[in-house]
Amino acid sequence: MPESLGPSEAVLAAAVARRHLIDGESKVDLANALGISRFKVARLLDAARQSGMVRIEIVSPLGIDTDRSARLREALALEHCVVVPGSGTQADPGVSAAAAALLTEMATDKDVLGLPWSRSVSRMVDALEWLPEIPVVQLSGAMVTPEEDSSSVDVVRRAGRIAGGRWHVFYSPLLLDDAASADVMRRQPPVKAALDHVKDVTLAVIGLGAWTSGRSTIHDVLSVAERRAVTRAGAVGEAAGVFFDTEGRVVETPLTARVVGLTGTQLRGIRHVVAIAHGAEKVDAIAAAVRGDLIDSLVTTAETADALLAASPDSRP
Repeated sequence: MPESLGPSEAVLAAAVARRHLIDGESKVDLANALGISRFKVARLLDAARQSGMVRIEIVSPLGIDTDRSARLREALALEHCVVVPGSGTQADPGVSAAAAALLTEMATDKDVLGLPWSRSVSRMVDALEWLPEIPVVQLSGAMVTPEEDSSSVDVVRRAGRIAGGRWHVFYSPLLLDDAASADVMRRQPPVKAALDHVKDVTLAVIGLGAWTSGRSTIHDVLSVAERRAVTRAGAVGEAAGVFFDTEGRVVETPLTARVVGLTGTQLRGIRHVVAIAHGAEKVDAIAAAVRGDLIDSLVTTAETADALLAASPDSRP
C-alpha cells in the first residue's frame, strides 16, 4: 500500500526527489545538507515514487521503437537490433537513417568496412554523415535496374569519401551469363585486387533478399527456369549473391559460379554483419539468416518485427 505523506513530509519528499533525480545530488550529500539520515532520504524517495509524486517515463528516441527493438534483439539473440515505426516503402527513409546511425555508432578506427551492391545499402549511405577514417571495400558487383542509377562502385566511393580513408572498388556486374565469364572477370587484375581485400573486412552492412518476385533483384532478372533451379537448390534468400536455405546454411545454386563477389565462406568470416531488411515477404529469409548466424545485427520495421516475434519461440509479449 502506498505510504501516506503528511504535508510537511510531502514538501520534503518533493525537495529530496527534485535534488536527487533532477539535480543529481547524492543521498549522502542530501542527508548532510538537510540534517537527516541517508536512510530517511531513501525512504522519502520511495514514498515519492509510491505516492505518484514522482513518475518515471521512458520516451523512445524519435524514429526508433525501443520496446520492439529490445524484445526482438532478445528473441533473436542479436547483438544490435533497431526497429523503426511503420511498414513498406513509407518506412524506407526511417530505416535508412537508423541503419546509418547504427553504423556510425558501431564503426571504430580499427574496422574495415565492407559494402555490397544493394538498394537498402545505397539508401543508407545517402543518409550517412560521418564515419571514422577507415578503408571501405566493395563486396560484390552491381545489378543494373531501371529503379537504381547507383552501382557498387558509387556506394563504396560515397562511403569512402565520408570516411576519408581508402576505398577498394572494381567494375563488374554481380551476375554474369555463365561461370566461365565470371571466372575470367574475377581474374582481371583490378577485380582480383579489390576482392583480395574482402578477407580484411571486419564490419559489413548488407541487404537481404527473399527468393521471390520483387524481393530480390537477382530473382527478378532471371528466367523462370533459372528461378526454379535456385529454388530446387533450397535457397530461400540471398545476400550479395550468397544464397542460403531455411536454416541459414549457404547453398550452392546454378547461379553461384556466375556471381562476382564475396563467397559464403567469406561472408561467414566477417566479424560483424548488419542486415537491413523489412517486409512481410522477407520475414522467412530474415529468420533463416539469423538462424544460420549469417547476420549479427538487424535494422527493420515494426511490421516486420511483429512478424518475427510472432514466429519466434523465445519471444515474450
